[in-house]
Amino acid sequence: MNPFTKSLAAKLGASKLQDFIAHWDALEQLVIRVFRGKAATEADEAEYSQLRTWLQAHYADWQVALQPHWQQAKVAGQLATEDPFAKLFAPAHAADFLDNWPALQALPAAREGLNRLVIGDEETRR
Repeated sequence: MNPFTKSLAAKLGASKLQDFIAHWDALEQLVIRVFRGKAATEADEAEYSQLRTWLQAHYADWQVALQPHWQQAKVAGQLATEDPFAKLFAPAHAADFLDNWPALQALPAAREGLNRLVIGDEETRR
């Protein structure tokens, strides 16, 4: 898990949000690995297929809650206008992240949205 998100989410315990974060973290790592490595292996393709399927099936549980948070984040220096989560699990193949700078630019907005959601969830528990 992303170290900052991990520290924020430590108080959540086992939850559906923790599951979503774990799958998102794996997708984020895969996108970065494929982009930097300039290649998508068969293992990357298989992993992406599994992550994409899971995220598409579970994103509706978090989409409304995440929207106000990612809309406060920036993509390429501008406030996000497109859902960064949907953008990153929309491609059909891991290889679609090769030289895909716009996808890489969406990662920080998604991460910021997740972190803001976790902070908000933590505050509502107090």
